[in-house]
Amino acid sequence: MKTIDNIYKKEYTEVVELWEASVRATHHFLREEDIEYFKPLILNTYLDEVELKCIRENKKIVGFIGVADQNLEMLFIHPEYRGKGIGKTLLDYAINKLKVTKVDVNEQNEQAVGFYKYCGFEFVKRLELDSSGKPYPTLHMELKK
Repeated sequence: MKTIDNIYKKEYTEVVELWEASVRATHHFLREEDIEYFKPLILNTYLDEVELKCIRENKKIVGFIGVADQNLEMLFIHPEYRGKGIGKTLLDYAINKLKVTKVDVNEQNEQAVGFYKYCGFEFVKRLELDSSGKPYPTLHMELKK
């Protein structure tokens, strides 16, 4: 049984390091300048705008979620821990405890799109640009009723 834990502000640097490792393993469509653009935004702005929860192994954060207004804003797993049920455990917690019903996902992140479909989300609409105005199409998905 994996325990869901809180993330504290003093751990934000660790969270951003995990985010970067996860993005480099899964978001092959991003350019280096995009990753460098998002890192300070995540550290200094985005993490404070969501409710953060994580799973730890040996006191180290290995996966985390960020939720705001019933929307899953972030779900990132360290590459060494992918495929071990951490993402599913965090998503189930987000749905059952934090009442998540929506997620936006990069269309080019096919593994994530497939994961959310498998977990009961369905496509609602597509936007050409991501929330930062960058040319990465985003899919709005909602949990099937």
